[in-house]
Amino acid sequence: MNENVIKFRKPEPPKQPRKPNPQLRKLAIILGVIAFFIAAWGYFQYLA
Repeated sequence: MNENVIKFRKPEPPKQPRKPNPQLRKLAIILGVIAFFIAAWGYFQYLA
């Protein structure tokens, strides 16, 4: 019945994006560095 009435509402605050677990991120970085060194060792051991 009141479709033509403008309702002024307080805007909802934007949701903060979820940050990944810092311990999980640190573990992923460490595993990535280890994998890089293993790949480099394998390259120089067998292909170079």
